[in-house]
Amino acid sequence: MEESSNGGVYDATDNRPEELNETTCGSSQRSRGCGAGCCRQFRDNLRCTNWLADIPGGGASYDIVEVHFKNTRKGFYRLPEGLTVEEGDMVAVEAQPGHDIGRVALTGDLVRIQMKRAGFRNDGRDSVKSVFRKARPQDLEKYEEAKARENDTMIRSRQIAESLGLNMKIGDVEYQGDGNKAIFYYIADERVDFRQLIKVLAETFKVRIEMKQIGARQEAARIGGIGPCGRPLCCATWMSNFVSVSTAAARYQDISLNPQKLAGQCAKLKCCLNFEVDAYMESLKDMPEKNVRLETEDATWYVFKTDVFKKEITYSSDKQIAANLTVIDALRAFEIIEMNKSGEKPRSLLRDDEADAKKSKQYNDILADSSLNRFDSKGRRKRSKGNKRKGQQEGGQPQAPKPQPETQAEKGKDGGSRNRGRNRNRRGGGNGNNGSGVDKSEG
Repeated sequence: MEESSNGGVYDATDNRPEELNETTCGSSQRSRGCGAGCCRQFRDNLRCTNWLADIPGGGASYDIVEVHFKNTRKGFYRLPEGLTVEEGDMVAVEAQPGHDIGRVALTGDLVRIQMKRAGFRNDGRDSVKSVFRKARPQDLEKYEEAKARENDTMIRSRQIAESLGLNMKIGDVEYQGDGNKAIFYYIADERVDFRQLIKVLAETFKVRIEMKQIGARQEAARIGGIGPCGRPLCCATWMSNFVSVSTAAARYQDISLNPQKLAGQCAKLKCCLNFEVDAYMESLKDMPEKNVRLETEDATWYVFKTDVFKKEITYSSDKQIAANLTVIDALRAFEIIEMNKSGEKPRSLLRDDEADAKKSKQYNDILADSSLNRFDSKGRRKRSKGNKRKGQQEGGQPQAPKPQPETQAEKGKDGGSRNRGRNRNRRGGGNGNNGSGVDKSEG
């Protein structure tokens, strides 16, 4: 994914033809979402679908439009008389000071609904800033030059903050469209006095400085990434606002309270914990409470786990460990609870027919009548039979025993006697006649 010049995101691997670009795609097509693929470059997590575009009379004129800027910043601006804009147009809007460049994201009566949803008050013409004009080529060139300076400015500002000893992290820098103002987004766990930092930044970059503190979730939305589910982060793709997440959502869904698994890349609780919690809470209304124990004639039963969608509860006879686990449905659990309130105790958790069916069920134990050494005894018989066959000849007579090899001790005795006799022969003349040989020198 790459970032387009207007702050949107488009897929760089898209193999659409080069001739199908923004210039060939009309504004009316962009507002309806054309099928050519050129509208994909405006995709971001703040994009609003104009679902009134195809409805007759749904695109009625309204003098206020919604304008999106880089990252997650947007605003409502009033159109001057005689200026007509459509979704996707780049416009120059009023800013303090100078002007800013943004993209028209929404027009028509749908803007009124968005303003009501965002709690924006339209008390008069002075409360809403104005749209100056459609962006000129000179405005877009200056806007691109300002955006090209953002990365270097962010790196340099981090070095300055570290040299001043401030416990803060500058996550992003956004220049205004005319380059006269820069917004620094930072993260800090505690209150930071950045008055000296503002002075140094203003002297270094020669622009007006504005500091905005963001949270860890906002930083993850700006950076992006891949979640443990294998998909891009929800906060970086489609989520436009953040709702507080608590561990109660994990408890309702019977999720293990493991901080490493519940935390996302922002080191906060995952936003997806809230996606299905409403369905679980609705289903839990038809289930008994977990702290209610059931009394039967044989034991006291405690809730071990529940399956809210199957409406089944697994009970254990021990409160601490899993013992004698028994699964019953929610209707049976409510029946036992009513019986316990009236002072009655059923024979077991299961219904009578279910208990009888469980007792009558026979299990075939294939090892019940088998010996533990059955394999060893068969092996001995096979080896003994094999030895008998080898020991017999073809006529049925046993074969003569083979001579046994000499042991090491016997070898040592025979070898020692032979060596001693050989030495005596050598001393006696070497002819083996016990010294009766004749000396050659005397002859």
